Amino acid sequence: MRRVQRWISIGLCAVFAGPLGWSQQSIDPVTPRGGLFGSYSAPAIPASRLANSARLRGLIQGGKLYLTSQDAIALAVENNIDIESDRYNALISVWSYTRTLAGGALPGVPSGSSQAGTVQSGEGVSGSEAAAGVSTGGGGNGSNSTNTLISQIGPVTPTLDPSFQSVETFSHKSSPQSNPTVSQVANLIDDTRDYTETFNAGFIYGGKASLSFSNSYLNENSPTDLLNPQNGTVFQLSVQQNLLNGFGKAVNARTITIAKANIGINDLTFKTQVIAVVVSVLNNYYSLVADYQDVKAKREALVVASRFFEDNKKQVQIGTMAPLDVTTAEAQVATSEQDLVVSETTLEQDQTTFKNLISRNGLADPVLATVEIVPLDRIDVPEKESLPSFKDALATAMANRADLEVNRLNQINNETSTLGTNNGVLPQAVAFGTIQSQGLSGTPHAVFAGVGIPPTGIPPGFVACPASFGPNTICQFPPKYFSGTLGNAVGQTFRNDFPSQSGGVFFGPTLRNRQATADQSIDQLSLRQTALENERTINQVAVDVSNQLIGLQQARIRYQAAVKNRILEEQLLVAEQKKFALGASTTFNVVTQERDLATAQATEIGSLATYSQARISLDQTLGTTLKTNNILIEEAQRGQVARPSVLPATLPETR
Repeated sequence: MRRVQRWISIGLCAVFAGPLGWSQQSIDPVTPRGGLFGSYSAPAIPASRLANSARLRGLIQGGKLYLTSQDAIALAVENNIDIESDRYNALISVWSYTRTLAGGALPGVPSGSSQAGTVQSGEGVSGSEAAAGVSTGGGGNGSNSTNTLISQIGPVTPTLDPSFQSVETFSHKSSPQSNPTVSQVANLIDDTRDYTETFNAGFIYGGKASLSFSNSYLNENSPTDLLNPQNGTVFQLSVQQNLLNGFGKAVNARTITIAKANIGINDLTFKTQVIAVVVSVLNNYYSLVADYQDVKAKREALVVASRFFEDNKKQVQIGTMAPLDVTTAEAQVATSEQDLVVSETTLEQDQTTFKNLISRNGLADPVLATVEIVPLDRIDVPEKESLPSFKDALATAMANRADLEVNRLNQINNETSTLGTNNGVLPQAVAFGTIQSQGLSGTPHAVFAGVGIPPTGIPPGFVACPASFGPNTICQFPPKYFSGTLGNAVGQTFRNDFPSQSGGVFFGPTLRNRQATADQSIDQLSLRQTALENERTINQVAVDVSNQLIGLQQARIRYQAAVKNRILEEQLLVAEQKKFALGASTTFNVVTQERDLATAQATEIGSLATYSQARISLDQTLGTTLKTNNILIEEAQRGQVARPSVLPATLPETR
């Protein structure tokens, strides 16, 4: 019997798996994992990468980390922990898309059922009593289910992944009989074996189907059973289809459509994150360049102040200068020393920040914690800026800005999402139908029906009892058609000897329907609001492009002015020193000129860094950061830059 049951299960798989697979394949481009049990193996997620790439070690020479701007970007692409974290978002979006392909309600809706020792209606004593509406206790029969309500706006997509359920239960039950009229025994003992094979699936157009085959085997000790043991089989196909609320591929596939679009949105978001990190790396890199220049300028200022102080001391010793003038020069040395300490401290702090940008573990790496970063590139400011027109720059920004494309895709997703609330306004209307075929077979037994044969003879449906029942007794036998094994019952079922059909339509409108109409109205208003916000973002892009173009031009002009001012201050200092040597100037005037020169040098270095930041910001505003710096987003997604890093033959000590 189990062999027959197994072949029936295989047949149901062959009949039902094809159509269900086709209905899902039309919207599922994902190739299933190989193997019969591949879907039941937990995916292996590798551990997070916490080690830095080999490129970092290769750029360290003699306790110094020599970097070009391109090498700094490559290290950030390979090691920056923010970029590494964002790489997981793409994988999460793919699995979220896979989750939506399965359909069904939101996660977290538990349900369950159980059954044991059930018998088919009319089968045996218990089945006969149940068919007559008599409730009997003391058994383990029954089913239960629990549900947790989850708020979900709009129709719920049917579960699209077909499911197969095979339930086999075995029971031995004793039931004391207070009225043994039917069973003819004081203790009714039932041995049951129930086998149920079921396929369930939903369809993207809003329908559900269930195909099942069950066999209930019963063997009991009641002498009143005409068939004992016996098998009752049922083959059933049930189908239901939403006609209004929940009808249509577009509304039921909306979460799939949105999840698929989110894969592209995550790619764009990742691109935005890479650009942000690259901008931060470049700004910090050229800040280090400016820091080194500032330290150099402060050291030169200290040397000049110290030399002037020593010269003044010598003049005091020979009596050609008052001691008070030496104090003024000494105060300038102290000021220069303080400025140098502040500049060196700023350099150390910026190096610490930069190390965290280009590595996964920052100062936790003992090698990286102690190295000095030596930038190899300088900030070049052209004599004349070659900038596109505002119109061309705006067109470039509109074509390349990832955030604008994300806004556009989110708007499309919002419109797709409103399909659910629009459809949710419709009332519930469901068409359903069931076709069923049954079979029954077993070992026939004569059941005593009475003593004495009527004058008219044995009534139809009765026969003379065997001699063991006594003379003049009549018995009842089951029809020969039901005599046989499980195969006979299965044959009756699939020949459709005992067919049943049912069908109907459920219609359940919600009066006033305020919840659904409110949800739909809120969605539509939010959609309009989002469209306005996106338009405001586009308008702001035009303002940003204009400001960045102007800002870059101003930064270049300010730098050029700062260079001219520094040159003039150098000339004034030299002139003042010559006048002082000839006795035509004072210590105070020379010290004042030294301070003015130091201020001019700081202004020049600051304007140089400002120009670099303006150039980087313009590229970011136009969405051309990756292109300008030769960065491939595919390499950023892999976390490995193909271009090797090669140090120059001659390495500088420091800036």
